[in-house]
Amino acid sequence: MIDALYKLARPLLFQCDAETAHRMTLGMLSTWPALAPRSDPPELRVRLWDVEFPNPVGLAAGMDKDAVAVGAWQTLGFGFAELGTVTPRAQPGNPRPRIFRIPDQHALINRLGFPSDG
Repeated sequence: MIDALYKLARPLLFQCDAETAHRMTLGMLSTWPALAPRSDPPELRVRLWDVEFPNPVGLAAGMDKDAVAVGAWQTLGFGFAELGTVTPRAQPGNPRPRIFRIPDQHALINRLGFPSDG
């Protein structure tokens, strides 16, 4: 199902600049409920800093700076996610452009900085 959704959404998202596509994706994912994902095989479990994760795949910092799509990350199968950017006062982050696509590497460069509502 995720593959079909990606194949449908990708052409539409690539018509937008990377940061707009990022915001749109987070907006869509923010509506996902936190559903229990399929159980990972026990051999994928990882214990790190006295915390056990169901698998070694994590969501890196910067994807969900406002922690709006928390339910989606577990549903998508991530073992852990680093969420949110907390600053003492509101700040805009770095000037645009600040997200760059590298399609042939299936990668993004995130230079958002620390945009935050404070």
